[in-house]
Amino acid sequence: MRRIGFSTGALARGDFRLGLEILHRHRIDVVELSALRVNELAPLSAAIPHLDLSGFTFVSIHAPSRFDIEEEARVVDQLRVLADQGFPIVVHPDMIFNPGRWQIFGDRLLIENMDKRKPIGRTVDELRGLFEALPAAQFCFDIGHARQVDPSMTEAALLVRCFQDRLAEVHMSEVNTASRHDPISKNAVNAFSAVMSSIPEDIPIILEPLIDEGQSDVATEMQRAHEVFAVVAV
Repeated sequence: MRRIGFSTGALARGDFRLGLEILHRHRIDVVELSALRVNELAPLSAAIPHLDLSGFTFVSIHAPSRFDIEEEARVVDQLRVLADQGFPIVVHPDMIFNPGRWQIFGDRLLIENMDKRKPIGRTVDELRGLFEALPAAQFCFDIGHARQVDPSMTEAALLVRCFQDRLAEVHMSEVNTASRHDPISKNAVNAFSAVMSSIPEDIPIILEPLIDEGQSDVATEMQRAHEVFAVVAV
């Protein structure tokens, strides 16, 4: 059975506790705890020992998506506390200013491919050098980012094929031209299906469609995700 869950940031922007409550309510046991804004990281780290995560079979942490180079050492120190507790850490490659600082995470570091706004990390060629600098790091495949960068899905297929042995997590949503994570459309279901056939069943799928302001709902997005794999099965 596919392991499908949500990012807390998609469910409740800036409120991981509410995100967890929503997932408990829907009996979903796969979660990525979001600290996308740098000021969310310290409160999340402080709260972790007091959160009831016992019902979850997979829990990862999404590192801040934007901070200055002068903040890198502090962010790494805060994330290391979480990684030392066993949590995989998802990071955007444009936030890895000094790869040497990130060596300490080993295989708990998951590097994510980027959308077209970013200057690096969008393609196999752009990611290869970073994986060479961080040989133990794993891969978080964002299929929505890959489709936005290359709607033909060729680059998406290349990313999965080239980094299959590093694949540890998948992000799924529709990413629009403004790089916003939208609810998954029927067109996205069809576009994603062929590439998702290459994703092993045990890899956790994290849904990122923003539904925090009523754009969609948990049940609909879970259904769309299952439709992706139903198309694959056919």
